[in-house]
Amino acid sequence: MSCSAGAAQPQIRLRVVHPPVRTVPAATVSRLPVYFRVLDRIAESRSTISSDLLAELAGTTAAIVRKDLSYLGSMGTRGAGYEVLGLRDRISAVLGANRAWPVAIVGMGNLGRALASYPGLAGPSFEVAALFDVDPAKVGRPVAGVIVRHLDELDEISRNVKLSIGVITTPAVAAEEVAGRLVEAGIHSILNFAPVRLGVSDGVLVRDVDLGLHLLVLSYNERSRLEG
Repeated sequence: MSCSAGAAQPQIRLRVVHPPVRTVPAATVSRLPVYFRVLDRIAESRSTISSDLLAELAGTTAAIVRKDLSYLGSMGTRGAGYEVLGLRDRISAVLGANRAWPVAIVGMGNLGRALASYPGLAGPSFEVAALFDVDPAKVGRPVAGVIVRHLDELDEISRNVKLSIGVITTPAVAAEEVAGRLVEAGIHSILNFAPVRLGVSDGVLVRDVDLGLHLLVLSYNERSRLEG
C-alpha cells in the first residue's frame, strides 16, 4: 500500500550503543575515578583530549591510559584523541556514578558528622540516607538534616531505603561488629575509617582509609627531608 504525498513520514531515531564492558581489573577501576575527575574539570574548556594529556593530568602514562580505556570499548579516534564529554559519561556509567547510591554512616563522632556534611556525599552519585550510633545523646538528633538512628534499626531502615554503601567511623573496638551488621543488613560495599582490618565474607568489598597510616608515611617523608 503506497503512502500519499502529504502523509507524515515515520521518524527514525538512532540510538548509540556502547560495546559491552569487559571485566575491568582492580588497578584500572582505581584509576577510572581519577580520569573522571580530570575530564569533568576540563569539560568546559576543551572538547577533546589526547591520551598523553590525560595521562599527564592524571599522573600516569599514556600507555596505561590507553590500556585502561580499552576496557570501556573503542572511545578514541587516531589523531583526534578522546571526546571529553563522551568519555566522561562513559566512565561515569561504568563506575555506576550516573545514579544515586544510598549511603549509611555508622558512628557520629567528629569524623562521622564531618562526612555526613561533606559535599562529596551529597552530590548526584551518593546520598547520605541514614546515620547510626548507639550513644543515647546522639540518637534522635539531626546531623546535616538527617536524624541519627540507633544501630539496632539498621536492618529495618536498610530494607526500606535499600542502602547500598556503608561507612564505618566508629572506634576500632566496635568496627568489626558494625561491619558484620552492615553485611547482615544486605550492604556489601564498605568504606572503613576505623584503624583496624575487618574480616568480612566473600563478595564484600572493604576500602580502608587509615588516616594514621597515611600520617606515618608523611612523617617518614619529613624525617628524610630534615635528615637528608
